[in-house]
Order: sequence, then C-alpha cells, then structure tokens
Amino acid sequence: MAAPLGSPVRTLRAVFRELRHVNGASGLPYRDTAAYRYIREQFHRNRVTGEKLCRAQHELHFQAATYLCLLRSVREHLALHQEYHSKGERSPEDVAGLVGLKLPQQPGGKGWEQ
Repeated sequence: MAAPLGSPVRTLRAVFRELRHVNGASGLPYRDTAAYRYIREQFHRNRVTGEKLCRAQHELHFQAATYLCLLRSVREHLALHQEYHSKGERSPEDVAGLVGLKLPQQPGGKGWEQ
C-alpha cells in the first residue's frame, strides 16, 4: 500500500528546499532557475477547483512527490559519496574508524619484540 502524499503545499515547499540545496553551490538564487519557474507555474495552473476529483492535480502532486524523492536521493548520495570516496589511499586505522571500529593496540615497551 502506498504512503499518503500529504499536502500539496508541503510537497511544493520541500521541492523548493531541495532546489535551494542544488543551487547553493552555484551562487545563483534558486528562484532564477527554469526548474523553479516551471514547477511554480504547474502548481498554479492545477489549483484546487470545484470538481469532486481533479485528476490533473492529483497526478501533478504525485509527480512532484516523485521528483522530491529523486532530488533528496541525489543529494544524500552525493553526501555519502563525498564522505566515503573523496580521499585516496587510507590507513587501516582510518578505514576501521569509518565503520565504527578500533584496531587493537599492541602492548608496547622494551622487551616486547624478543
């Protein structure tokens, strides 16, 4: 069974928030992008009407929720990729620390290497 979509306004705001994340690196305001203008235009065009069932509005809301899922997934993937694959060769201690482990410590001191 599919999860409920929630409010269309909430979905729209979440999509715009993800667009801000995407455009944050470019330095341009997200409101100047073609994606922002297109999404805003589509939501305004498919406002709630007097109809009992507005299929176009429900379809648009579903597409917006799907697009939101895509934007979030891409952002999270890039963050994970940068965290785990951004460095070159790593020491065994660093690799163990990535997964939350510690390497055992050798007992030190003179006379150990006998």
